[in-house]
Amino acid sequence: MALTHADKPTLIAAIDAELPQTQCGKCGHPGCMPYAEAIAVGEAINLCPPGGQSTVERLAELTGQPPLPLAEPAQPPLVASIREAECIGCTKCIQACPVDAILGAAKQMHTVIVDECTGCELCVAPCPVDCIDLLPHPGWQAADSDTERDAYLARRAALGRKRFQARQQRLEHQAREKRRERQRRMIRQRSSQPGGDSGQDHRLRQRRMAVKAAEQALKRARAQLAHGQRVQDDTAIDNAQRQIDQAEQLLAEAKRTLESSGTQE
Repeated sequence: MALTHADKPTLIAAIDAELPQTQCGKCGHPGCMPYAEAIAVGEAINLCPPGGQSTVERLAELTGQPPLPLAEPAQPPLVASIREAECIGCTKCIQACPVDAILGAAKQMHTVIVDECTGCELCVAPCPVDCIDLLPHPGWQAADSDTERDAYLARRAALGRKRFQARQQRLEHQAREKRRERQRRMIRQRSSQPGGDSGQDHRLRQRRMAVKAAEQALKRARAQLAHGQRVQDDTAIDNAQRQIDQAEQLLAEAKRTLESSGTQE
């Protein structure tokens, strides 16, 4: 299927709209959107067990690829269930959940938010005490007709996409804050050694490292902006632009601190 550069973002969005948004990674990609992006450049369309054969057929119509049989057996909608009496509160399942559908805290019992669980199974393997079961989703079992089942799948997909995107934004924000705090510490840090050439050299090295760290942060933000522009994702573009502004401020601060030592880069 021949595509122009302008067609590709539209195709990616159309492919993503057909995927089940379980964010399970069984396709070999870290989420439904990355799989959609891969399909748009030729990845096989039969790698999504939660989507079933019907998803393969819809993707075949979109992409022009042949509707091959699923590479793995189709998977009906599932929900994770924690045997709470056995839970040790390790938080590993919380960290693994791609849609933030597990509540709990360290050393306290965890529980699954049933309506928000996509049945991705990613919480099962990290559990050190094997206290998580996968069960048929009650919302799916309650559907009595094709219309009700289609409505359930549409709701699950919309919520799964929304919560996955929200989690990705939260994790990106936390990572940025950690990087900025490291950079600020490097900028503020002073040698514990007494004055002299060795202490001055140590401070100078630290300040140069802070400049390099800020430059790397700016480089990452610009790469994220370029990706957002390629896929025409306004939210990603806005987030990346904010990161660029923050990185530029940190870089300017780091350079000023370096220059105040009397050495120009």
